[in-house]
Amino acid sequence: MEEDTTNTENAPDAQDMTSTQDETKIQVQKLKEEKPLDFRFHAAFMAYSKAWDDNSSEETRTKLNELVSSLEEDDASYEMFYASLGQFRKDRTEYQSRARFKGQRKMEWRKSEAKSARNARHKK
Repeated sequence: MEEDTTNTENAPDAQDMTSTQDETKIQVQKLKEEKPLDFRFHAAFMAYSKAWDDNSSEETRTKLNELVSSLEEDDASYEMFYASLGQFRKDRTEYQSRARFKGQRKMEWRKSEAKSARNARHKK
């Protein structure tokens, strides 16, 4: 009987275990958009939302929340926001310069089409 009482005394309480489990289950919540009529903020919030959905790390999500909060409170500029947000984006695409198209005059195009049609007719 004495052994049973000593084991329960040394064991952590059930309440202590649930409180530690609750602390680990606390998740970072996605912020709500508070300025839907401000186009620049709305576009920035959409970029934040996409980055939030793509990242599951709690640390990353906390940093994203801090970025949007600083933008909302006018502590940060949009340039700084997008520069900081770039490291969290998964769909990072590098934009290249436009490819050049070879232009052709209408008369040149007609001549080349007629020539290719003539050659195709006589190859049969």
